[in-house]
Amino acid sequence: MKRKPNRVTSHVVAKLAGVSQPTVSRAFTPSASIAKDKRDRVLAAAKHLNYLPNSIASSLSKAHSNIVAVIVGDMNNPFYAESLEVFINRLQATGRQVLVFSIADGRDCDDVLMRALRYHVDGVVVTSAHLSSDLVSLSQGVGIPITLFNRSTADHALNSVLCNSITGSEILAQAMHDAGARRYLIVRGDPQGSTSRNRVKGFRDKLESLAVLPEAIEEIDGGSSYSGAFDTISQKFAGEGIQRPDAIFAVNDIMAMGCADALRDVFKLRIPEDVMLAGFDGIRPAQLAAYQLTTIRQPIEEMVEKTLELLDQTSTTDDDDDEKDQITQTDHLLTGTFVPGKTVPGTNV
Repeated sequence: MKRKPNRVTSHVVAKLAGVSQPTVSRAFTPSASIAKDKRDRVLAAAKHLNYLPNSIASSLSKAHSNIVAVIVGDMNNPFYAESLEVFINRLQATGRQVLVFSIADGRDCDDVLMRALRYHVDGVVVTSAHLSSDLVSLSQGVGIPITLFNRSTADHALNSVLCNSITGSEILAQAMHDAGARRYLIVRGDPQGSTSRNRVKGFRDKLESLAVLPEAIEEIDGGSSYSGAFDTISQKFAGEGIQRPDAIFAVNDIMAMGCADALRDVFKLRIPEDVMLAGFDGIRPAQLAAYQLTTIRQPIEEMVEKTLELLDQTSTTDDDDDEKDQITQTDHLLTGTFVPGKTVPGTNV
């Protein structure tokens, strides 16, 4: 078996180029000040020796690694893929890199968070997971801030950035009621997740304010996934003589898409003529011709910008004990955009 070649160090490059080791580091730092002839000598020596700088090793001697860990939810949900794309673009635009961890929606992420902290990251963004207070305290103790994205928690030590789910769900409830719906079915997501709870609450509270009786509003679990929603709708509508709802609200778009396919393919129902349908998130696949879903689009770009702003703010403040207590950890609510779609009558204007 062939042995791997030994990794060339910056000290070897410095000796060949006739410069100091710090000069080699500056040669590979875009914003560093270094004479052109020295940079050329370093790059020539590096090419000759097949040398590449080790960014992680270099970061250990500095205050910052320029790496941000992003812990995302189920990547089968396009919302997380679209959000991750924006995080990567924004961070790379500022010279930082992303370390990505994926975890199934609703699962505890303590093990993943512990792994992320071992990389000396500058901060952690958690998009969908549950954190223990012990791990949050450990993160704060070592000066690595955590910000929640599209998620809130009762732990006031954490900042969170999320779309206003209650207001958005109220808009959808009003639209369905105005279109003539009187019996409603809510397809829930993660029962422990704040996002699903808030969307159910906003939708239900609005209907009750419109004098819709509680018995006319039913809730079922959709597993936060396409297949989960497809299966639960297939089971729900399969019985003989069931009283069909006028409208279905799935608390995310991927579940709404599962509902749509079950309604049309299994039961040959028309949307919205037979059953109205709405989702939440505004993912790109939900606007394809096969769905054209009525939904609330989350302002992903704005949410990512705010998340990184809070992460940077907390990281800077952690270095100054006098200012640390001045930061108030809180939920930052941003407003979503109503997307009329074609799955609720009268909204596609």
